[in-house]
Amino acid sequence: MILNGGDEEAFRDFVSSRMDGWRRAAYAFCGNWHTAEDLVSITLTKVLRHWATVAATGNPDSYVRRILIRTAIDEHRRTWRESPMGILPEQPSESRGPQAVVDRQAMVGMLRTLSPAKREVVVLRYVYDLSVEETAARLGCSSGTVKSQTARALAALRVHLK
Repeated sequence: MILNGGDEEAFRDFVSSRMDGWRRAAYAFCGNWHTAEDLVSITLTKVLRHWATVAATGNPDSYVRRILIRTAIDEHRRTWRESPMGILPEQPSESRGPQAVVDRQAMVGMLRTLSPAKREVVVLRYVYDLSVEETAARLGCSSGTVKSQTARALAALRVHLK
């Protein structure tokens, strides 16, 4: 799809300023960097198709977030996906040290034990830092559901920390 010059530049600026956050969120959903890259690529392809409409809404972040979540769920449902034999550790940054990588891998492993609904709530609340009301609006449920799912998810994660 070809965009006119202004739309193309706006799309590139939008994507480049948010790409790292989308990758981290996708990784939190799936626990695999390659799959996370695929999820972000699929999401951006969908966004590009409707960029003029998305940009006109005034809140393209919300649209991208919703598409990323739905894409992650769709990809998780596909049974033909290859399963990795193991996760290679990231290269630790000098400022965080090797323990940060171990902690991150442990957290991703714990997130995998949650159901998709609970994982979505945890990612939206704590990775995207959304409020209870914003999370409820994104997921199309009540605030009470978000609170209860968050409480149950955190309780399940605490069990793994012991």
